[in-house]
Amino acid sequence: MASSKPTGIFPVIMAGGSGTRFWPLSRVSRPKQFLPLATSRPLIVETLARLKGLASPKHSYVVCGAVHAPMVKKALPALPKQNIIVEPQARNTAPAIALATAHVAHVDPQGIVIVIPSDQHVSDIPAFQASLEEAIAVARTGQIVTLGIHPTRPETGYGYIQVGEPLSGTTRRVGRFAEKPDRATAEQYLVSGEYLWNAGLFVFRADVMLEAFKRHMPELSQALDVVRASLGTKKEAAVVRREFPKMPATSIDYGVAEKAQNIAVVPSQCGWSDVGSFNALPEVRPADADGNVSLGGPNFLIDSAGCVVVGKDTPIAVVGMKDVVVVDAGDAILVMPKDKSQDVRKVVEALKAKKLTRYL
Repeated sequence: MASSKPTGIFPVIMAGGSGTRFWPLSRVSRPKQFLPLATSRPLIVETLARLKGLASPKHSYVVCGAVHAPMVKKALPALPKQNIIVEPQARNTAPAIALATAHVAHVDPQGIVIVIPSDQHVSDIPAFQASLEEAIAVARTGQIVTLGIHPTRPETGYGYIQVGEPLSGTTRRVGRFAEKPDRATAEQYLVSGEYLWNAGLFVFRADVMLEAFKRHMPELSQALDVVRASLGTKKEAAVVRREFPKMPATSIDYGVAEKAQNIAVVPSQCGWSDVGSFNALPEVRPADADGNVSLGGPNFLIDSAGCVVVGKDTPIAVVGMKDVVVVDAGDAILVMPKDKSQDVRKVVEALKAKKLTRYL
């Protein structure tokens, strides 16, 4: 645990994802959060950087798998090595957040935890921090707070949050959480003005979340109590390895957020993108006059529009094409229509089936 005096605010960066939709750039050993997709710096580096002024890196944590811990340490040298929390196995977000919350509570029982994914992008940092400051103030009163993003299109790839009655400032109670909708439902959500995108970002007091786990996920809470008793002792690592697999593999949304009564949402307009696929790169990278985004290279786009081209060392020429993605990772090449970006996972599945693990 960090030995310096706590600030009261503890970011927890969730870095356990695999990012298969960015194959062939993303691999098991280098998932999406370690790629420079939105800027020249990896997404995880930008994630910590956008919290500057709100919290210190010394009081920030990263939750990741063992294979990625060395990469986290290299990418975030200001982060104390003891603040890299290693999951013994991937078990969705509730166990990961529980483990991190236990660490924070060990330092500061009423510390404010900011759970933030490592693989998203925010273009308006001041607006983002203003939303977080409001969420922090509300969280201090005992609410579990999530950030909801004002939707800009009828997106079917995100979950939604229906806003309820006002609480304070712009903060509203959560009416309900909604699953990823079909196109018609997403259009209804957009027109109604009552729904926000679920960004997967939560703010809460450590003791409040521990109580929520006890109430809504007792099986997880029992295992977590054993872990908490071991923190800071020589038995800690062994206890975590033994108890973590006992925690139900459930998301924080299903496990806590959808059941809790003290759940609130801060609506935010901060230029947020989940950078979910190659199709999303035009949201975060500048395009030319024809709407093409070109990274790396040398790349040549001739009589082409709306294309995404990511090169390495070999020249790529795209001629007379519209809305296609071309990616050269050096040892593998991807070509597809932009609207098939979600299907990259099928390539990963096919490689697994053929046992071509060197490309995964």
